[in-house]
Amino acid sequence: MKQTASAWIILVATLMIQALVAMALITLPVVAPVVSDAIGVSTTYVGFYVAIVYVAAMISTIMGGSFVKRWGALRLSQVSLLFTATGLVLCALPWPATIVIGALMIGLGYGPVTPASSHLLIKTTPPERMSLVFSIKQTGVPVGGMLAGLLVPSMEILMGWQAAFVMVALFCVLCALAVSPLRLQLDEDRNPAIRPSLIKSFVEPIKLVLGQASLRILAAVSFLFAITQLSLTTYLVTFLYEDLGWGLVAAGLALTVSQAAGVGGRILWGWMADNWLGSGFMLIGIAGLLFGGAALVPWLTIDTPTLWLYLLLMLLGATAIGWNGVYLAEVARQAPSGLAGMATGGTLGFTFLGVLCGPPLFGVAASRLGSYGDAYALLMIPAFVIAVLLWVSRKRWVAN
Repeated sequence: MKQTASAWIILVATLMIQALVAMALITLPVVAPVVSDAIGVSTTYVGFYVAIVYVAAMISTIMGGSFVKRWGALRLSQVSLLFTATGLVLCALPWPATIVIGALMIGLGYGPVTPASSHLLIKTTPPERMSLVFSIKQTGVPVGGMLAGLLVPSMEILMGWQAAFVMVALFCVLCALAVSPLRLQLDEDRNPAIRPSLIKSFVEPIKLVLGQASLRILAAVSFLFAITQLSLTTYLVTFLYEDLGWGLVAAGLALTVSQAAGVGGRILWGWMADNWLGSGFMLIGIAGLLFGGAALVPWLTIDTPTLWLYLLLMLLGATAIGWNGVYLAEVARQAPSGLAGMATGGTLGFTFLGVLCGPPLFGVAASRLGSYGDAYALLMIPAFVIAVLLWVSRKRWVAN
């Protein structure tokens, strides 16, 4: 009984940390028009902010597994929260240069959280519940986005955008303090004698992933899924506004609905993977549903009933956003013993590469096709490739 309670406490702690670093990342974009007016730059520069954050996150997530060994997974998570808090305070200063530095700090804090949490959860989660537990933890990403969308604009109205940023930073600091009592129990496997080399810490996770066939496949799958996820979330409001004539408020609500479906999808797919299909076949099913949803988008018109459109957006959200937990659980299973954090960091490096590539490629496609709806249909391609990759390697998932 004690082991079960401990496992759930760890899940709650990692979920809370994941949600807050995700909230920190989204804080500036949700009030971008106000910030851009204050510092005298165009709102289009929010794209550069996102790019800076994810480049820093890609580097720090790859190196996260090595630093887990030195400091312990929970201590690294606490340091990550403090990095994001510092980044938010820097972003609250009304100068572009400090916002750039702040974006780097937020990215450096955001990246290691997932490898660290994987290291913690693999130690305490029974194998038969792994997909569900990892999926619940990964709901922290869309939950953090929803919290930012709900709270930050209201705080901006009440106290101004700079105070709102500082308030979110304070949430991160309080979370880092709140999980401190767990450190002696959870970081007992740290080795202070280890002195990670920055270059080695970056290279070793990549070598681990590229040197093992199952991890290479999962890295490729995450790259392709990330393209679909960021394409959906980045351009959905623009698609509804420009192609279907929706108002910005209604389009923003539709984005929230798709994010909420992503939360539900992560939990549902995790449960189905543990109790029915297994991780590999569940990912094939998610890719198949994503393929079907993307194929339907070009058929949407301004006359499409709102209910049908919402149902389609929920399907896209549940698949394009909902795949992460099942994928991370499978990475942890396939990783060599004791190297779940390093394997997670290495594969997530490829995930973040998809994050960086997806929106620009989608934007070019939409420009050439003259329609965001037609560009969404192209997401059938990565969905199809994902399904083929996993189906060809299906014997690995049966064996594990």
